[in-house]
Amino acid sequence: MAQTSAREAALAALQTWQDYEIRADFVVSEVLAKAKLTQSDRAFALELFYGVLRNLTLLDFWIGCLRAKHVDLDLRDILRLGLYQLMLLGTPEHAAVNESVELAPAKLRGFINGALRTAVRARDELRTRAGGQPLSVRMSHPEFLLSRWQRNFGGKAMAALCAWNNQPPPLYARINRLKLDSEQFTKRYPDSQLLPRNPAFVEVSDFTTEALRRGHYYIQDPSTTIAGRLLDPQPGEKVLDACAAPGGKTSHLAELMHNRGVIVACDREARRIAVLEENIARLGIGIAQVHRHDWTRARVPKEIESFAPFDRILIDVPCTNTGVMRRRVDVRWRLRPNSVAEIRSQQLEIVRAATRLLKPGGTLVYSTCSLEPEENEQAVQQLLVEAPYWRLIEQKYCRPFEDDFDGAYAAKLERVAPA
Repeated sequence: MAQTSAREAALAALQTWQDYEIRADFVVSEVLAKAKLTQSDRAFALELFYGVLRNLTLLDFWIGCLRAKHVDLDLRDILRLGLYQLMLLGTPEHAAVNESVELAPAKLRGFINGALRTAVRARDELRTRAGGQPLSVRMSHPEFLLSRWQRNFGGKAMAALCAWNNQPPPLYARINRLKLDSEQFTKRYPDSQLLPRNPAFVEVSDFTTEALRRGHYYIQDPSTTIAGRLLDPQPGEKVLDACAAPGGKTSHLAELMHNRGVIVACDREARRIAVLEENIARLGIGIAQVHRHDWTRARVPKEIESFAPFDRILIDVPCTNTGVMRRRVDVRWRLRPNSVAEIRSQQLEIVRAATRLLKPGGTLVYSTCSLEPEENEQAVQQLLVEAPYWRLIEQKYCRPFEDDFDGAYAAKLERVAPA
């Protein structure tokens, strides 16, 4: 049944997401697609859903203060929604309490009502008690991640990163210069604000704009263009984008190549391939050949191999996404202490398979949206040790606590031609 209120939609999304196996953005998109909500109610549902996920440990700490006994998971989600509104969002008390009570089964409404009204009376005490808790509780991040970031970046950067992750992200878009340059774009869309440090980007307030529909820009963070700029593809070259979906980096490469040459864009999932093809068509990219391929499981198909050797290869490998937790809110809850080690082996397997198609003297860019050294510079160092024909040219980082954009890493390597 379609949800008729923002709170119902948020609760449905939380209950669907409970096992952590399905990505939060997929869950909430599916729920909202079926919901009969106004634009403002959709925005409120998203605020509630993502706000609860950002503050999960803190909200559960407060639930523990209010109720010593175990709370059923479905009821816990209702309490989380109510407490998020009361304690963090500033929703009027009557609305936060009464609307949350309405979400509960009739026989349990008294319990929800009593718990939330107790929270209203004890609001200052609850905040004081939370202030005395470890950062993992106050900022709702797993302890193992905080220990890792403390070790890698220091305590100040760790705290800044947690604060960054818990803020709703701004929405940026790269102007598609295959269709309009920045001056033409601002004339056509005079309300747009170019980013001062990167005039190829604008800040966006609405997904459903004419510019998006016409392919005049592509939604992405400025940090994602580090890889393309390092690769520096030239018009007329053959380029492999090994892990291309949803297409942001592919479209940036096409722009840098002035839509001349060939880009072979690959991904492993049919659903992601469909999104990639849709974006390529909307953005007016005429040089991309799209192929489905899993670099870890199958031989390179002839349709891809026929383009080899490539002049340049971009491998934006799957990663832990720790640089984009502000946008992928549930990543922190899906990671485990061994996640970095597990995914690094997959990353290196992809690189070994794809780089066989690079010509001697060709350029490889390895990139992630991770902050973890094992996935970034340490992975590159392992490649250098394994294969002496690689030469490291340059590495670039974008770190939220230093650069105010999403986290990203890219390394440029040259395949040294045999003597």
